[in-house]
Amino acid sequence: MIGAISPKKEAWIELWQGPLPGMLWTTGALLVLVSAGTLILGTGLAWLTTMYDFPGRRIFTWSLMLPLAMPAYILGFVFLSIFDFAGPVQSAMRNFFGRDVWFPNVNSIWSAAVVMTLTLYPYVYILARLAFREQTSATYESARLLGDSRFNAARRVILPMARPTLAVGIALVMMETLTDFATVQYFNVKTISVGIYQVWQGMFDRETAVELAALVLLIAVIILAVERVFRGQAKYYQHGGSRGLRRVKLSGWRRNVAIAIPLVVLFLAIAMPIAQLLFWIFKSPAVVTDLSRAFEFLSNSLGFAIAAAGGAAFLALFAAGGARFSGRPSVRRAARLVIIGYAVPGPVVGIGVLVMLTWVIESSGANPTNVVLLSFIGLVYAYIVRFMALAYGSIDASLEKITPSIVDSAHTLGAGPTRVMRQIYFPIARSGAIAGAFLVAIDVLKELPIALLIRPFGLTTTSIWVWQLAAESRWAAAAIPSLLIVATAILPIILYLRSDKRFHSPALEQSRPIPDSRKVKK
Repeated sequence: MIGAISPKKEAWIELWQGPLPGMLWTTGALLVLVSAGTLILGTGLAWLTTMYDFPGRRIFTWSLMLPLAMPAYILGFVFLSIFDFAGPVQSAMRNFFGRDVWFPNVNSIWSAAVVMTLTLYPYVYILARLAFREQTSATYESARLLGDSRFNAARRVILPMARPTLAVGIALVMMETLTDFATVQYFNVKTISVGIYQVWQGMFDRETAVELAALVLLIAVIILAVERVFRGQAKYYQHGGSRGLRRVKLSGWRRNVAIAIPLVVLFLAIAMPIAQLLFWIFKSPAVVTDLSRAFEFLSNSLGFAIAAAGGAAFLALFAAGGARFSGRPSVRRAARLVIIGYAVPGPVVGIGVLVMLTWVIESSGANPTNVVLLSFIGLVYAYIVRFMALAYGSIDASLEKITPSIVDSAHTLGAGPTRVMRQIYFPIARSGAIAGAFLVAIDVLKELPIALLIRPFGLTTTSIWVWQLAAESRWAAAAIPSLLIVATAILPIILYLRSDKRFHSPALEQSRPIPDSRKVKK
């Protein structure tokens, strides 16, 4: 970003008189639409599976995380293939209603927002459900005893307690939306990230592309500032009791609606694209897949995902924990700088690391073996820089719930800094660290630009394989690695669910649901 200090005035004047205002407006509108959609959908589904009991609730609890394994760029081209003018939906409507039947324009910002909402809402869902599960029932039941309805008690007690976690989830969604350049191009939506890619690849203007990236960075800083405002200055702590929020057992039409909502979401986000990918595969039997290459590329993707997830969680744990332990505002502000990389487009991160690696190799005169090793290290480092925000945000939200009196009591009893970190900060941050690590792993599995730029010569990941086949318009062949990406990304979700003991907490899963008060006879 050093090049952004002395910007090219002529290039900026040309951009401002041309596409830049439109890109700014489109970027802002997309951020608002996707953040609002993920907030409503993610929080609503988390509330539904936490506070109500209905048939299939336990299955929906974990299956609603699965859309996180579906890359937006895969759902995007599948969405277009189904709902575009030549797709099966519009073709069937024309055959049934006539050639002049109206259908909304698929190539629009609304379609892009729907696709990104369906793939990004799990960020909010996972963190919101984590916040709801960590709350005790004492304050909520007190509000109910004082006469509040379930809605007012949730609005005045539950949501304020969950506000820090929800703010983190929305910030992550907005930064993911801000840096996407592949999905939006399917729908002819020109955002600033698309402009960076076009300037870099089309005009070969590195300086202007870096300056546009600095603009994206500025927007990211604004998003982080808004996130802190959304959290507010108030602190919310919990006291007493370990029993979780009690669920209400639904019946009648409310039960049917509760079942239908997750089913529709899962169909649109997972079942429909997987079915279309399978249809392409079976429709084109001539497509031959080299299984040995497939497993090789899959192992490459998994290796980088595990290394980056572990490194990001480890560094984020010490950054967030150390910032809170020090208590100095300057240290906390400095620690939050580690998440800025999430707002930088992948190509910019890749180019920056590539330039650094080139300088190290030229300065040290590394041999070919060391060059390959440096490429591996550089790729993992770039992933950590790019996705550190996912781990840091989850850990920081968990640490937000530490009551200052607990730390003060530990110091009063003679506990040193190391013991306080080990016995108070780390156990409380564990759930956030696990959630952040698996989010990092999933994003690494789906990431493309950084791997294309920094990968060692001859190394291919599954996402690169999809890109290469799609560039040759081999859609049926691209369906196979697309399914591999989805299947592989589901693995961290399963590991997270198995490792998260509170997912099977007796207070949550074995507590007796209370009946709907509307059904109780007085």
